[in-house]
Amino acid sequence: MKLYDYPAGPNPRRVRIYLAEKGIDAPLVTVDLMKREQKAPEFLEKNPIGSIPVLELDDGTCISESVAICRYFEELHPEPPLFGRTPLERATIEMWLRRVELNFMMPVGMVWIHGHPLTARLVKQIPEAAEQNRKRVHLGYKLFDDQLATSEFVAGPDYTVVDAVLLASLDFANGLVGVPYDDGLTHLKRWHESVSSRPSAEA
Repeated sequence: MKLYDYPAGPNPRRVRIYLAEKGIDAPLVTVDLMKREQKAPEFLEKNPIGSIPVLELDDGTCISESVAICRYFEELHPEPPLFGRTPLERATIEMWLRRVELNFMMPVGMVWIHGHPLTARLVKQIPEAAEQNRKRVHLGYKLFDDQLATSEFVAGPDYTVVDAVLLASLDFANGLVGVPYDDGLTHLKRWHESVSSRPSAEA
């Protein structure tokens, strides 16, 4: 088994945080995105999308997409349950995973693509798209702050895969992308400080 990884990438970090919460060790193989190694023909055989993370099993089967990889490990190692215990918990977690992806990470990605110097050499940037999506990122922050006003973690009283996914996404937005949240979002700030203090956040 090999987990193809890139230390600075938010999506690989999601999986590393999740695995750390589960206490699972997986051998990591670094794929250098700056050198475009993920677009090399031999890597495209593992994942034709040319993205990471990718989990390669011992028989050569490859699983890509961060949440799909986490789900695979959840089936093998159900304790502690990070995808929920009951139908309602599982549905709630799925709902918030979708909200993180659609209402937050997608606009963060658009700001990254169309508004950051590092991506300028790779795509024809549309500055208006970056500006429009900055506003959407802040709407996402507000969505999470409202939820966390009455919930310790994003999907309920327990830490779940949603918290791992949001932490990696939020740190990417706050850091490299340069779209930080407002300190006035006190519930989001409380959550961020709490989950960042967990050992898994260092994974």
